[in-house]
Amino acid sequence: CDVWLNTPRRPQEASGTSGMKAAMNGVLNLSVLDGWWPEAYAPDVGWAIPGTDDEADAAELYRLLEEEVVPAYEDRERWAGMMKASIERLTPRFAMHRAVRDYVEGYYLSAHRSARS
Repeated sequence: CDVWLNTPRRPQEASGTSGMKAAMNGVLNLSVLDGWWPEAYAPDVGWAIPGTDDEADAAELYRLLEEEVVPAYEDRERWAGMMKASIERLTPRFAMHRAVRDYVEGYYLSAHRSARS
């Protein structure tokens, strides 16, 4: 898979873990700005569809495919750079070890300290 297309109706996206897994494997996301994508999106790692309404989103999807996604795909050097940026920048932010560390440091340890005092 070269592009992860995700077009839920806002706010219907549960979390976006499939898109996260795709990004960690160098697959570029083309997604509605819902779930995880508003936090992760940047022009050098994928494309965003506003998620305003079906008609506008369909028009934006086709515009993005024609004017941005396909030209980027045809430029193999650019595409490879975007894939590498996706892996490099998104994996550390959305990997489970980061989430576990945040919970331990932000919640469990402070709760433990509070309980001890």
